[in-house]
Amino acid sequence: MSLALTVLFFGLFHSYVTLASDPDPVNDFCVLNRSSATTSLPCKNSSLVTVEDFVFSGIKFRGKFSETGLASIPSNVNVFPGLNTLGMSMVRADFDVGGVNVPHSHPRATEIAVVLEGKIYSGFVDTQNRIFAKVIEKGEVMVFPRGLVHFQMNVGDTWATILGSFDSQNPGLQKIPSAVFGSNIKEELLEKAFGLTPKEIAKLRKRFAPHRL
Repeated sequence: MSLALTVLFFGLFHSYVTLASDPDPVNDFCVLNRSSATTSLPCKNSSLVTVEDFVFSGIKFRGKFSETGLASIPSNVNVFPGLNTLGMSMVRADFDVGGVNVPHSHPRATEIAVVLEGKIYSGFVDTQNRIFAKVIEKGEVMVFPRGLVHFQMNVGDTWATILGSFDSQNPGLQKIPSAVFGSNIKEELLEKAFGLTPKEIAKLRKRFAPHRL
């Protein structure tokens, strides 16, 4: 390979890697300025920053269980301003007995999750539709590659808790059932894609309507 081609290859590779994660910070920190009306995530004046900007207590206690038996509390830049520009965030997820975290994906982040309590059937599906899943227990960790559909279910006899970490300050969340049946995709397409009747689709749309999320 010539020197010119080598330089071009590494330049393109570097650009790909750079675009695959949140931008690197250019300051020590950039606490999100909540008082600003702009959408450019401006920094809070550094002279006004305190230690409280870097502490978040929202995941100390379990949240309220949803209909699927999941209580999920995110700790991202939207609720924790000190994370701004740092390229990371977390989530606490508690599961009632039999509780489920429905198939979903995080379009902007890889996730790594550790089981704090209980037994969780946990896994993901790759783009070849291969499933990688097993029951993980307290102290075990599993990683979910960026953008791939993944899921969890409490298979133990007591409540369970996991703590997830992301390589993005705002990883995003797209729940597959809600994305398909909670949106305005044409009914005819859903009928052909899933082999469902209009009555069945109406029932699913009612269940996953945006106001229920």
